[in-house]
Amino acid sequence: MNFTPIDEIPKIREVLRNTFRKGVTRPLAWRKHQLLQLARLTQENADAFANALAADLGKPRLEAFLGEVGPVFERALACAEKLEDWAKPTQVEVPVWQKSWNPTVYKRSKGTVLIISPWNYPMILSLQPLYGAISAGCCAVIKVSEIAPNYGELLARLLPRYLDPSAYRVVLGGIPEVTRLLELQWDHIFYTGNGRVARIIAAAAAKHLTPLTLELGGKSP
Repeated sequence: MNFTPIDEIPKIREVLRNTFRKGVTRPLAWRKHQLLQLARLTQENADAFANALAADLGKPRLEAFLGEVGPVFERALACAEKLEDWAKPTQVEVPVWQKSWNPTVYKRSKGTVLIISPWNYPMILSLQPLYGAISAGCCAVIKVSEIAPNYGELLARLLPRYLDPSAYRVVLGGIPEVTRLLELQWDHIFYTGNGRVARIIAAAAAKHLTPLTLELGGKSP
């Protein structure tokens, strides 16, 4: 695996932040196109992804298709289909004496997010948060696990062919690269993995008051 140069990481983050500030990711039509492109990415490269997962993990092709490639394809399409409903303003139920205020929740994009995925289910646990970020109108950096190098290199090569590279990027590397990522300010961090690493990520996020989502579990497989 060819790691991302550490001095390039802040530049990547800045490109994505500029894209978000310009409002590129906010139109629903743009988001829907990116979601459909993500589905197309998985469909047109299903065999390549299955081969990469087999090389990294010894994962059987049927398991790769049923547990990773297929769900990403189906859910990206589902997000595109439901996007307009999700983005609609929501009326809030309040006591009668407050109804004249017409309280309403408006859905707004957070900004630029960091996705840190594990090695054991590298495809679905990197692209599942990605289609969430796309649906929400956010830019995203995906840091894939260096323990799944074939998948990581494949995703880094394919993603800019299908998705807007000014909004979505892959960073390859190990501890030095993820450490540099965590030194930067993000608008949200999504991490899947173990509790020990989660404490490190949470401490780094706290320095910037960055909200985060921690999907933690045991050893699998």
